[in-house]
Amino acid sequence: MQDLQLLQDGLALMGVGMGFVFVFLTVLVVATTLMSLIVRRLAPKPSAVQPATGQGVAPSADRADDAELMAVISTAVHRYRHRRPRH
Repeated sequence: MQDLQLLQDGLALMGVGMGFVFVFLTVLVVATTLMSLIVRRLAPKPSAVQPATGQGVAPSADRADDAELMAVISTAVHRYRHRRPRH
């Protein structure tokens, strides 16, 4: 008879514990959602970035920088592959 009572008490305790965790997680999700909505309304809107006209580097200089960068990367990869022994 005592084993049956202990089993019932254990199941009741398990139900209370699982219920508490479920309620806590539900409240946590609701609170996080509400805080997210509040922050979205109160946060300032990001200003749109205006493209600069008449300023900047010419596109041909960008291509030259890209070509130089590719040469440097290729050289580094080549040296790495030849210095590292293969397995």
